[in-house]
Amino acid sequence: MRFMVIVKANKESEAGVLPSTEILAEMTKFNEELVKAGVMLAGEGLHASSKGARVRFAGKQRTVIDGPFAETKELIAGFWLWQVKSKDEAIAWLKRAPFQEGEVEIRQVFEADDFGDNMTPELRAQEERLRKQTAKRTVKQK
Repeated sequence: MRFMVIVKANKESEAGVLPSTEILAEMTKFNEELVKAGVMLAGEGLHASSKGARVRFAGKQRTVIDGPFAETKELIAGFWLWQVKSKDEAIAWLKRAPFQEGEVEIRQVFEADDFGDNMTPELRAQEERLRKQTAKRTVKQK
């Protein structure tokens, strides 16, 4: 099972306040534990919403809304993508994270099997090809 672990923004992250060396060291140590355990597939912090944009869809119309966005409790400051055996395991890992305050959300990522018969053999093959292409690009970028 894959889970996206969503780190919520706060006033400091939205103001562009960078974490201290101590916090970065603690998070790096935690990330190393996740990697050694084979849990972490990806993880990144995000710039403040003032550097972002949203695209609103209404039929054929597309509207671009530039940041910043008002509700920090609804914004994402970073994420991990973890592969674990269960939601309980993801929660156990997250409880070990060096956060001192705030809230972090865990959401299961859809797998092809979750879509049942709607995911035809042709769509499964196409999805697999796309995953392989993405993996190759990730390796080349490193």
